[in-house]
Amino acid sequence: MIEPDGAVSFAVIVPAYNEAVNMPDLFADLSATFSRFSLDGEVVLIDDGSEDGTSEAAREAAAAAGLARVSILRHRSNRGKTSAIVTAARATTAPVLVLFDADLQHATDEIPRFLAAIDEGYDLVAGRKIGAYSKKFVSSVYNGLSRLVFRVPVHDLNSMKAFRRSVLLDLRLREDWHRYLAVLAHANGFRIGEIDIELLPRRHGESKYSGRRRILVGTLDLLSVWFQLVFSRKPMLFFGLTGFGLFALGGIVGLAALYLRFVQGTGFRPLLTLVSLLLVLGGLLFVAGLIAELVAALRDEVEELRREIRDQQGPE
Repeated sequence: MIEPDGAVSFAVIVPAYNEAVNMPDLFADLSATFSRFSLDGEVVLIDDGSEDGTSEAAREAAAAAGLARVSILRHRSNRGKTSAIVTAARATTAPVLVLFDADLQHATDEIPRFLAAIDEGYDLVAGRKIGAYSKKFVSSVYNGLSRLVFRVPVHDLNSMKAFRRSVLLDLRLREDWHRYLAVLAHANGFRIGEIDIELLPRRHGESKYSGRRRILVGTLDLLSVWFQLVFSRKPMLFFGLTGFGLFALGGIVGLAALYLRFVQGTGFRPLLTLVSLLLVLGGLLFVAGLIAELVAALRDEVEELRREIRDQQGPE
């Protein structure tokens, strides 16, 4: 993948947080891969607020490895992997981006395979981890649930990836939504591919993604992404239907209260309170749905304006 006029054909984006001990091996491996496969690309590493001197170690390692095109960026505080990816992507104009973790749990020699898959016409290519690893059960449950909910044609959402720059330009990633990059790209009509890659043991340091909290956060993010994809374009489907259902239930309970009062001759005041609550909530949700529809229409207009401006400016 050689671009004309000296432009790089791809950029390897490396988010890093407290990974100083891995910098020498990382840049040595990247340099060897670039040389062995005659790759014409650059490396953009983003130090996401590390406290161990990751950016300084990266500069030294990059200079020792002799890589021609390297950019070292740094967040003043830890803002998360998604923010790091976006910051790194904005620092390059390469048409293809390869997301590579600094922990070297994937071989740098996988990079040419991802680039070849992109050349075949895919917009995003996700890696599917093979072999044994410690979090395989949790990962398989999470990925299986994601495939069931989103119908995405990949088996591993949180692995090495390559994607066209246009994919990232069309998406708006919130915190920790890098895991759903393939889901969002698929929902936006991009062509998604997958290749098997080996997961290697971490050489140095400790994993930053472990513990039960990550499971909870991942589950909540899954629900949030699902809600956005299903209801953000048509919020009345959620608010309107829910409001109508509560309003109808309030009517049914009201009829029951009237029957008890005038036919059975008995009154039950809590039923009247429940009727009032259901009718008010139903009405409020229905009004919220109307307001949400206006917000969704405005968002669509803004997104269309962004696309027109980007098309007029031409490819970055």
